[in-house]
Amino acid sequence: MPILFSKVSDRYGCFSNFSRHHIVVDGKRWRTVEHYFQAMKFPHEPDRQKRIQQASTPKEAKRIAWKKPARVPKEWDRMRLQIMLTALRAKFEQHAELRETLLSTESETLVEHTPRDSYWGDGGRPGRGANKLGILLMQVRDELRRDD
Repeated sequence: MPILFSKVSDRYGCFSNFSRHHIVVDGKRWRTVEHYFQAMKFPHEPDRQKRIQQASTPKEAKRIAWKKPARVPKEWDRMRLQIMLTALRAKFEQHAELRETLLSTESETLVEHTPRDSYWGDGGRPGRGANKLGILLMQVRDELRRDD
């Protein structure tokens, strides 16, 4: 049976990019994975990156990123998985309690269960959608297990 997660308040809500666990990447502190991920869309707009970094919530960070005009680099689709992987590695390496939670899932399939996203999640239908976030989390889990 897969482990489904979506809301931060759920049992496995810490797997959400909106969970309130800061990360440090390349010497910069980000309030959440979502803050970091959204800011990385705009390497050519340092002012927008700074506004995203300073946003008080992950929802606000996403709103700033999606505000027009939002011109992301052509190569964004190719880069986004690596950027998310960098963020997830930071999150689960930098927070021992999260690392333990992720490792406690053993070999279960992890699925972001959300009707709003069939790329990062399952589109609200288990077994459907690309579930890229779940796949990356399982990759990080495997990496952490090898490091133990």
